[in-house]
Amino acid sequence: MPVRPTAVLLTTALTLTAASLTACGSGSGSDPDTLKVSFKQSTDNSVKVMDTFLADIKKQFEKENPGKKVELVPIKAPDSEYYTKVQQMLRSPKTAPDLVYEDTFLINSDITSGYLRPLDPYLAKWKDWNQFIDTAKAAAKGEDGKTYGVPDGTDTRGLWFDKGIFEKAGLPTDWQPKNWDDVLEAARTIKQKVPGVTPLNVYTGKPAGEAATMQGFQMLLYGTNDGTTDPLYDEKSKKWIAGSQGFKDALAFVETVYKEKLGPDVSDALDPNFGTRVRGELLPQGKLGINLDGSWLPQDWLEGSGHEWPEWSEKLGLAYMPTQHGQAPGKVSMSGGWTWAIPAKAANPDLAFKFIETMQTKANAQKWYIANSGIAVRKDVAADPAYVQAQPGIKFFTDLVATTHYRPAYPAYPKVSTAIQEAMEGVTTGDVSVEDAAKAYDEELKSATDNQVIEK
Repeated sequence: MPVRPTAVLLTTALTLTAASLTACGSGSGSDPDTLKVSFKQSTDNSVKVMDTFLADIKKQFEKENPGKKVELVPIKAPDSEYYTKVQQMLRSPKTAPDLVYEDTFLINSDITSGYLRPLDPYLAKWKDWNQFIDTAKAAAKGEDGKTYGVPDGTDTRGLWFDKGIFEKAGLPTDWQPKNWDDVLEAARTIKQKVPGVTPLNVYTGKPAGEAATMQGFQMLLYGTNDGTTDPLYDEKSKKWIAGSQGFKDALAFVETVYKEKLGPDVSDALDPNFGTRVRGELLPQGKLGINLDGSWLPQDWLEGSGHEWPEWSEKLGLAYMPTQHGQAPGKVSMSGGWTWAIPAKAANPDLAFKFIETMQTKANAQKWYIANSGIAVRKDVAADPAYVQAQPGIKFFTDLVATTHYRPAYPAYPKVSTAIQEAMEGVTTGDVSVEDAAKAYDEELKSATDNQVIEK
């Protein structure tokens, strides 16, 4: 959940950035006994999962560390605005918090900019670090081999579908598409037989930000080959891939969804808060047939969320996203996640890592994974039956970890991601053909990566 394409939205983002900087007060260095913790607050006022969890950790921490205070600094914004605000804050010791919530997709860019502090001296003395799975550790590593963040879970992605809508359309309620055509055919059937609902949601365009890139495009792109190589970045040559047929095929799928009006109205799809509406309105109200989305959705429907939906597991089915032609391995998932990082300009780094240790005990980590519908990155939690059975869907999404893919989160990735969103937006609105969108992407890619590009 994006930097805005229009002047109005950019002005809004800058205004909000200024407000959040003011909210940070005179900087974390003003009091050695006060720890400032900055985090992403949901844009849905009724979803308080992170707020509730951190309030509990704050209470624990202050009790265990007499004389120390924790000041929570929430930033309420869609993803791309959050990233912009965080980077603004990290530039100065006056505004840098002591601890910041970092998306793994942005962490290498922030490392390269010198905004984050390596955590290796702390991790070497922390016995719990051995419990974290290697892929999660790798997601927070810089190109210098040092670790800059502690992951608080991961995620996977798949297809959520409304069983009631499927019944009305004459589709099976244990649906599992074998290829892309199966997904499109199901959407076409819903459009024909169940008027008044959106058949299929695929996030798209710059306003959706990383949701468009990851939940939308990469779930398609990474299903266009045999799954053994990365279709976005060539590890052997250390270059980004341009001119691939897979890229064009993924764009063509997006074009089909919006050209045939199988997806939401374009104006809705390009609304930066559309993801909030999908979770809070469209799915619970039975207005969306198929949703290509992430494992975390149920956090919005849990008790205390403001729009509780305890029967979601009876109303919704889960299917993995198939590969383009059903070729091995047959299914696709993308994984990312968030980390807790200590800014380079933080005034209280030792205290900040102490707070991480409190957050990431087995008991607290398990509580967090369950509360935010996350996928465990601690081995001891993943092996705990209480975690596996805590919520419907946890096993389905955890099992996808075996065949999931991770973004090539190198420093250039945020620019590459934006170029993907622009290509998607062009074919979504119908303003640009697939061929022209792909060509424009290739040019953007060369610019974003200093011409570190290989043609396929």
